[in-house]
Amino acid sequence: MKPLRTQVGIVGAGPAGLMLSHLLHLHGIESVVIETRSRAYVEQRVRAGVLEHGTAELLEQTGVDTRMRREGLVHHGIALRFLGQDHRIDMTELTGGRSITVYGQQEVVKDLITARLSAGGVILFDVDDVVTHDVTSQLPMLSFTHAGERVELRCDYIAGCDGFHGVCRAAIPEAVQNVYERVYPYAWLGILARAKPASDELIYSYHPRGFALLSMRSTEISRLYLQVPPDEALSDWSDDRIWQELHRRLDTERGFALHEGPILERGVTGMRSFVVEPMQYGRLFLAGDAAHIVPPTGAKGMNLAIADVFALSRALSAFYRGQGSTALENYSATALARVWRAEHFSWWMTSMLHQLPDGDPFQQKLQLAQLSYVVSSRAAATSLAENYVGLPLV
Repeated sequence: MKPLRTQVGIVGAGPAGLMLSHLLHLHGIESVVIETRSRAYVEQRVRAGVLEHGTAELLEQTGVDTRMRREGLVHHGIALRFLGQDHRIDMTELTGGRSITVYGQQEVVKDLITARLSAGGVILFDVDDVVTHDVTSQLPMLSFTHAGERVELRCDYIAGCDGFHGVCRAAIPEAVQNVYERVYPYAWLGILARAKPASDELIYSYHPRGFALLSMRSTEISRLYLQVPPDEALSDWSDDRIWQELHRRLDTERGFALHEGPILERGVTGMRSFVVEPMQYGRLFLAGDAAHIVPPTGAKGMNLAIADVFALSRALSAFYRGQGSTALENYSATALARVWRAEHFSWWMTSMLHQLPDGDPFQQKLQLAQLSYVVSSRAAATSLAENYVGLPLV
């Protein structure tokens, strides 16, 4: 058995865990990150691609923005497409200068791994059999197997950044957990294609055949989505069928030139909303997908994870600077205030844009009325824009 000691043990080398380790390092706090997957896997895993204004600023302020500034795409608006017409939401004008940046989650992960390793940070990939111990004690522990050896990592605090299926949330007794969940009756079929994006900004398309989204990862790579049933078989969707359906759902009255190209990746992802309260128990703190899931329509998942660890890093910094544990004790309440705002916005965007399986005409009329109001009312458009570019980090 190999004993190790650190101040903060972090489970998960996704954006939440890596950013927390990076922020703690800047505060002079030691951490060890453990990850069940390989470095190659986490660096190649395609996930979110929209950074809120505050997330991009945090990357810049903490010195991990070089590639983002060079390769990321700054967007000042999005389009809502319905009844064959586009309606642009000018986010920058409506929010006093704020914007979003299109930059893939895997690129953020690469940048943070490089930063941590360059600074001498410890990230242990390919670990197995992770177990949490004594989380209500003064010295909790993580045990795991790494390179064929069993390791015991003692720490002051544990940060569970290990995702929805990780082990950390299970360490909170069910008797003290409140779980809130909604499973949606649709999923997204997403593709990554080597094709020049057909628009300079994201297009959210409401269509009788189902929702579609035109996004991108670079000036040469398109990211596109189709609403499908949650039990849809990916094998039923040939390349031709995917492109034909995208053309249908993204078409406009004046015609729309969607660019096609080789499909590099594809997958079907179910949609759910999920929150667990509290996000802390003893000396264990949850962050990111370990504590909450949002449907991707609002582009909030990775940004919520970053906001969680920003708040947690500030609370830990206050504790280690001798300012007491009040901020740590209030972490869950602080994080959940933002989480529920983002949950509502993501639910609202999802409900407004997706077709119900039964094609309810009454629901469709309500959706069109809501869309028409959003694009005709400055107040409604401002609300969408403020939520989309993100609230300030606290």
